[in-house]
Amino acid sequence: QVQLVESGGGLVQAGASLRLSCAASGPPFTSGVMGWFRQAPGKEREYVAAIALSSARTYYSDSAKGRFTISRDNAKNTVDLQMNNLQPDDTAIYYCAADSSSINVRNPQPDYWGQGTQVTVSS
Repeated sequence: QVQLVESGGGLVQAGASLRLSCAASGPPFTSGVMGWFRQAPGKEREYVAAIALSSARTYYSDSAKGRFTISRDNAKNTVDLQMNNLQPDDTAIYYCAADSSSINVRNPQPDYWGQGTQVTVSS
């Protein structure tokens, strides 16, 4: 079975940067989509960013656009999320997710999820 493992979370101050990484244990989903969701306490899960593994087409939520950058290395089965100018509202558990069949970054239907990594941003 495919497993996704996130890393790179932590506690930072507003304005700082973090780089999250997601490593997949299985073969690369070269025709699928991988991306990131986040969930803060008391809030619904939010779709943050995604990338199509074949075309490298990307999607960003309004809150992420201009601050976050998603990238992938298909050969290594990894996807990273560079997060700049972090703000307290970015505090959440960040989950890596993969849709092995979709090529649509706007509407992925993940069939694999990571365990999450905590990002906490102080004022």
